[in-house]
Amino acid sequence: MSAQTATKAPTPGRDYGYGNARVRGMRSRLLSARTFDELMTSSDVNKIIQQLIDTEYGPDIETAIIHGRTPAAVDEAFRANMVGTFQKVMGFLNAEAHDLVGTLLGRWDLFNIKSIIRGKHMHLMPEEIEDGLYAVGALSPAELHVLVQLEDIRAVVDTLVTWGSPYAVPLRGALAAYGEGGNLASLELALDKYYSGWAAERLSGRRANVVLARRILGLQVDSINLLTTFRLLKNDLGGISPRIFFLAGGAYVSEDLFNTMSGLSDVDEVLDALKTTPYARQLEAVIATYVEEGSLSVFERALEDYVMRKALDAGRGDPLGVGITIAYLWAKQNEVTNLRIIVKGTAVGMPSDRMRKELIIV
Repeated sequence: MSAQTATKAPTPGRDYGYGNARVRGMRSRLLSARTFDELMTSSDVNKIIQQLIDTEYGPDIETAIIHGRTPAAVDEAFRANMVGTFQKVMGFLNAEAHDLVGTLLGRWDLFNIKSIIRGKHMHLMPEEIEDGLYAVGALSPAELHVLVQLEDIRAVVDTLVTWGSPYAVPLRGALAAYGEGGNLASLELALDKYYSGWAAERLSGRRANVVLARRILGLQVDSINLLTTFRLLKNDLGGISPRIFFLAGGAYVSEDLFNTMSGLSDVDEVLDALKTTPYARQLEAVIATYVEEGSLSVFERALEDYVMRKALDAGRGDPLGVGITIAYLWAKQNEVTNLRIIVKGTAVGMPSDRMRKELIIV
């Protein structure tokens, strides 16, 4: 992809020894389950700041709270720490690992561009949009800042065209449909299809590290397809075939299975159709919560949990393979997500037992 985050050129070849040694050192500094327990019992955000000031997050927190010790400032520190950590790791990877991990991190470009066009669609202020972005893909913080300042979606697409971003191609193709009905689904589907195809092409091959990265990509694609299936249950497509929403490249959700599920009428039937896949147990475990809350976010979080744990399992294989890096970056992302939940929960007085249900502790 054309726009690249500012990191030094990767080390040539496929020697994983140096990079994996550094990643192991960084992983040893991840927060423990005990620390999360202590943070969840904090009486206010100031207590959380005090507990984290001597950790890896300390420097970023000290910078962020200069203008106030607020939940928003702490959240900004978490995002800055994650972005800095990912950039650091990408800076010392060998060439093969850089390509493989960079391809998987392309999902963050997807996330960021979607967040920007959603924000423009909803007429949010630039700072509101920027607060939710993570510059850990190919688009740099400066480039994302430029995009959020633009007037509307068309200006965002035109700028991506000027930069030579490959994401401009699917967006330009879907702009007409968006202009006719104002439905973001056309833009988001175009982005999803582009990324899944681009990533699958880059992760083709039989080398063990490529196969491992492709498996993680497949789980991510499956998650999107499954969430789409659940959403289709609640929507009248007005004669549009659900087949257009399918993303190729999944690990377990084939096009035939997707089409079958898309024709079902309720969640129980979808779960029954998934009984031969590893997702069945994960989703059945949260069905009671879904019935109680009526929100698809329950399934989204369950799938995130599954993909997270499979990414962490990748680090238990070849000690001189890319799995060590994949596992660490996913663990870091999960840690930041947990911290953000705790800060927001503490700020609104959420009970610690409710907070704990929202976390993925690994």
